[in-house]
Amino acid sequence: MKKEFMTVPHFLGDGKISTKEQEIPKPEDNQLLIQAKSNLLCGSDRNQFYNGSKIIPGHEGAGIIVDKGKNAKFEIGMRGAIYLYDYCGECRNCKINATNQCLSKRAEPGFTVDGAYSQYYVINDNIFFPVDDDIDLINASLLLDVMGTGGHATKRAQLIHKDIQSLLINGAGPIGLGLLAMSKLTFAKDIPVAINDVIPSRLLLAEKMGGLPIDLSKKNLQEGLDNYGIKNPDVAIDATGKTIARKNALDLLAKRGVLVLVGNGEGLEFEQYPDMGSKERSILGSEYFSYNELEDNHQLLKNNQEYLSQIITHKYPIDEIQKAYDHFFSPDSNAGKIAVYQ
Repeated sequence: MKKEFMTVPHFLGDGKISTKEQEIPKPEDNQLLIQAKSNLLCGSDRNQFYNGSKIIPGHEGAGIIVDKGKNAKFEIGMRGAIYLYDYCGECRNCKINATNQCLSKRAEPGFTVDGAYSQYYVINDNIFFPVDDDIDLINASLLLDVMGTGGHATKRAQLIHKDIQSLLINGAGPIGLGLLAMSKLTFAKDIPVAINDVIPSRLLLAEKMGGLPIDLSKKNLQEGLDNYGIKNPDVAIDATGKTIARKNALDLLAKRGVLVLVGNGEGLEFEQYPDMGSKERSILGSEYFSYNELEDNHQLLKNNQEYLSQIITHKYPIDEIQKAYDHFFSPDSNAGKIAVYQ
């Protein structure tokens, strides 16, 4: 059979992206060949952009099934989003639907195998999630880090605190905006959600989306919360990864308050008393989300596509991927999520 080739981005390192020719893969048993249509940039792309990558990046992808292997679920022509973790489905965590904590994870498209900047890439069928035709495929990518990670963090808080009446979000970047949106959609829409950042321009979109902005370049966190009548929030969710931001949020939590740490970052300093014990505060980690959460988020996206799509502030075609990354990682960037489409 004649080999077919495609042109794909080549991340060279030092913030440079070129192109190269690569063979179009063939799906094997239980696999799907995806024609890539969209991918959203993420802060975790930084390493590949500046240090280079032999793998084709893109871990917030959506696309169309164009071929399938033997016994593969789903049909050619179906549109969908691609879940990041190729989970085993057999370990103790997968059996209780905690696929984000899979003990025998097989791959991560965009990190360990080629991802959504390929024109075509192969995935195992268990990580494909079909979306309805009325969902734009660029918006379908919101189901992943934006809605998935944001929604999972709010669910983590609810495990501990059953009567949440106020929230604080550290960081108004793309993940922070996702946390804000999912807080507004998960809890009552009039629940106060304060969101802070040191870059004032980031807070403009946060305010438009219903957040209560706190500009930390002009006032401290306590002053910002006092301005909205929130003395001590029930929940704080950190999307900065910064030790000082986490500590400041922890210090201001209400009794029974919960601090949720999203993804990776620096450390956290606290004393058992008085920081934690006497006020019965809790600290939880939150990593990505479980595959089974996609169904509810799919319905939320269908019902709130206009609201959620605000988080995607810029769109670039694949042949302008260099511009997209330069924009996203610029020190003065005010971008929310940036989409690269093809």
